[in-house]
Amino acid sequence: MELTELKIAIIGLGYVGLPLAVEFGKKSSVIGFDINHSRIDELKRGEDHTLEVSSDDLKKADQLNFSANLHDLKEANFFIVTVPTPVDQVNRPDLTPLKKASETVGQALKKGDIVVYESTVYPGVTDDVCGPLIEKITGKVRGVDFKLGYSPERINPGDKEHRLENIIKIVSGEDAETLEAVAQLYSVVVEVGVYKASSIKVAEAAKVIENTQRDVNIALINELALIFHRLGIDTREVLNAAGTKWNFLKFSPGLVGGHCIGVDPYYLTYKASELGFNSRVITAGRYVNDTMGNYISKKILQHIIQHAGNVKESKVLIMGTTFKENVSDIRNSKVADIVNVLQSYYINIHIVDPYASSEELKHEYGFELTSEAGNDYDVVILAVPHTEYKKLDENYFASITKPHGLIADIKGLYRNKITNRHYWSL
Repeated sequence: MELTELKIAIIGLGYVGLPLAVEFGKKSSVIGFDINHSRIDELKRGEDHTLEVSSDDLKKADQLNFSANLHDLKEANFFIVTVPTPVDQVNRPDLTPLKKASETVGQALKKGDIVVYESTVYPGVTDDVCGPLIEKITGKVRGVDFKLGYSPERINPGDKEHRLENIIKIVSGEDAETLEAVAQLYSVVVEVGVYKASSIKVAEAAKVIENTQRDVNIALINELALIFHRLGIDTREVLNAAGTKWNFLKFSPGLVGGHCIGVDPYYLTYKASELGFNSRVITAGRYVNDTMGNYISKKILQHIIQHAGNVKESKVLIMGTTFKENVSDIRNSKVADIVNVLQSYYINIHIVDPYASSEELKHEYGFELTSEAGNDYDVVILAVPHTEYKKLDENYFASITKPHGLIADIKGLYRNKITNRHYWSL
């Protein structure tokens, strides 16, 4: 099928779906679909609160139309599903958004259409969950009336260097014909080319291990930081020294949240458990990274007890709540763990963030942003190294803290730059 004959529909317009819709919308007819009406209204105004796509790029995508109307999807013949795949309260895969998106696609599907999934899943979900669900909804036969493909997303929120067009795209299809069609389509917008996986399951597995590998490596560095603190050694000095060897992998300690690294490994361990295999390395890494917020909170409490006296009268400022720097995404933010622990001791907490939405924080975690920082804090926690915070200096921190104040700099942004207040970093 020629590009001019395609009518592409992108289901889900978040951090993954919107950049994809915009790039395709510069070259072909695209329907950007989302069930969130306010999101559709925002994009129609030429705005993107996630900051992944500029207003200028939205204007350039002159063949892209946004809709929350299911009827509009019936015009499409190539569907790309980019909805989130979170975990539940006990870290089991929650496929609800993926299933609902599949049902939506099913209501618009016609004979000969292709459905490609980009959402991160464990190997087998596309074949064993999505395909049968579409068959049930439509009464159509997969492989005969419609075809399935999988092409995992590789979007890194906030990263202006590694973008859709310059990251090799893994593609797969249920047969050779579908694989070729999927490869040709993505080659239109991915300048560096595509990698053809031998099967859908291989492509699914490749995606889920990308973030699992990072998670395990960061967990190792976090655990080393816990050891080095007990030894009285500066973790980053150790990493800098070890990093002089050519094959030393350069990872840093910190909070591991977000929708990728902090979630994806659970999809793999869940499937492994279903198969009777108990993952030890991956689950150990998850435990270490998931408990770093508690460790940081403990260090804060120790300082308050030693220097501030009455814990309930102490004041703490937390700078940054998003899961990483320079994004508005608060999903699975581990800063919330710190807030929860400190609040359990009735500490007076102020929270600021130039990117996060106070309304979203209230809805997701139960706390809100402070309108502006005060000037008499016992502790300032620099939780997320937003660009705006890099412009500050030790005089600023001295101006908002008491003489015994602690600057808890989780990512080491001000390492060796704070001399007139107590300083601590991972």
